[in-house]
Amino acid sequence: MKIRFIEGGVCAVDGVLAAGCREGKYGVGLIVTRNATAAGVLTSNRVRAEPVKLTERVLEGGRISAIVANSGNANCFTGKEGMDDALSMARVTAESIQADEGEVAVASTGVIGRRMPIRKIRSLIRRAADQLENSPEASGNLASAIMTTDTFPKEIAVEFQLEDGEIARIGAVAKGSGMIAPNMATMLSFITTDVDASPSELREALRRAVDDSFNMLIVDGDESTNDMVIIASTCRSGRIDENFTEALGVVCRELARMMARDGEGATKSFQVDVVNARTREDARRAARAIAGSSLVKTAIFGADPNWGRILAAAGYSGAEFEPDRISVILESESGSVGIVEEGEVLAFDGTPELELAERIMGDDEIRITVDLNAGSESATAYGCDLTYDYVRINAEYTT
Repeated sequence: MKIRFIEGGVCAVDGVLAAGCREGKYGVGLIVTRNATAAGVLTSNRVRAEPVKLTERVLEGGRISAIVANSGNANCFTGKEGMDDALSMARVTAESIQADEGEVAVASTGVIGRRMPIRKIRSLIRRAADQLENSPEASGNLASAIMTTDTFPKEIAVEFQLEDGEIARIGAVAKGSGMIAPNMATMLSFITTDVDASPSELREALRRAVDDSFNMLIVDGDESTNDMVIIASTCRSGRIDENFTEALGVVCRELARMMARDGEGATKSFQVDVVNARTREDARRAARAIAGSSLVKTAIFGADPNWGRILAAAGYSGAEFEPDRISVILESESGSVGIVEEGEVLAFDGTPELELAERIMGDDEIRITVDLNAGSESATAYGCDLTYDYVRINAEYTT
């Protein structure tokens, strides 16, 4: 199946309106979908923000007319007052677009444990509602409005053909650069489509896509209290099928790569492909362990081809394999080199393999392939380097 990348973000889908605006560190983004079929995947953290709790109830109905998201305040661990603020955001949004309050999903991102500046947020919601339109600019404004420590807005749109011949589209925006770990990754992502699908069909396709993308993304190993991915469909195109599921997977993986590139303080991103594992879960365990290893991340930052750290992470991951059968390959724009082949070290002092490995590790985007030679299953994880700036950014986050 051919997937074509197009402009427009969430507004690549006809009938979807978007807007976003900021005032200082606070931003508000709106997406209007008008009685769309919807599903979501929410954080598994036991400490859950009030908007997550509210949106979970909204999604039980399987339909939403709008999504309102704010940056600058997580509205988490704020109790009854926090839920009142989340409900207020839904109410003002519904009034502004003349929709049912019960069909408004709410998302927040920012500092935990502080009361929402609700008057400012309500004002921003009304301002955004006056700017709603279906355009690439509107989607871009939305993506920018929900940023916190992100350094660039993240959006994507694709067009593809369904099995029945109908042309369908998927558009998406996301934010995320820190507190990103397996089990989603603080990240928010909002996805629109025109495929004809029930809420349960969307939920199953979304869970599959999230499992292989956001759940395989690791910036710092911390799981947020506010993680949320929502998909909403206008149902104006053909029936959902495997082509849609494949395209949705591409969209989510591309967004995960963007977040890896934009990890807090990151200078490099990397991808870990674990192949020939005994089971799919073994492949996932090993890939996540390597991508999440602080020692691997710092080696990436220092351009150090320290393959021992890669092997150590695979070893403690819980995946079953024989160490004397493992192979490791490094790859980037500078080339590709095997540094370990079936347990034999190829890259050591004075070898051309080590020289090439050092050049590869100096590049901005790196691929690590680990062949466990234990079966036929594979998995991919995404990560970024761990830098001095990561410590600085998070040491100063609430000040």
